[in-house]
Amino acid sequence: MDQELTGQEQTEIGYRGATACAAAGITYRQLDYWARTGLVEPGVRTAMGSGSQRLYGFRDILVLKIVKRLLDAGVSLQNIRTAVNHLRDRGVVDLERITLMSDGASIYECASPDEIIDLLQGGQGVFGIAVGKVWSEVEGSLALLQGEFNGAVVSGESNDELSQRRKLKGA
Repeated sequence: MDQELTGQEQTEIGYRGATACAAAGITYRQLDYWARTGLVEPGVRTAMGSGSQRLYGFRDILVLKIVKRLLDAGVSLQNIRTAVNHLRDRGVVDLERITLMSDGASIYECASPDEIIDLLQGGQGVFGIAVGKVWSEVEGSLALLQGEFNGAVVSGESNDELSQRRKLKGA
């Protein structure tokens, strides 16, 4: 008896905490704290008691890496929480096209080069994070690491969506 899965669940590969940490460049302690406080919770599978494993999806790891960069730049955790909540509401495709700018206190979303220029001319932007670049970095990291798909371990080479669709169709 097969359980019906949504399109996203069918192609969502989960990564254990240690793998998510390696791909995002954070410590396990940070990952655990951020999950317990609701900053970045695992999207594939949450911990269900002692001994269970959290599984993070690609989007979760992307957000983890962005949070790390914002913290390294001196942005407060309160402002990062606001930005993360905003990012959760965005579609994956939209995320790849935005640049996050900050003056160290506030975070601004820029969806076009014109918006970046306007922000800089206003004297507000000090540094920027091109989410598309971070996206590519996470993809590169995960290509070398193992994930889980429907309980089975998958190597990095087969983690792309096309490979997963072929597996589902039995091709």
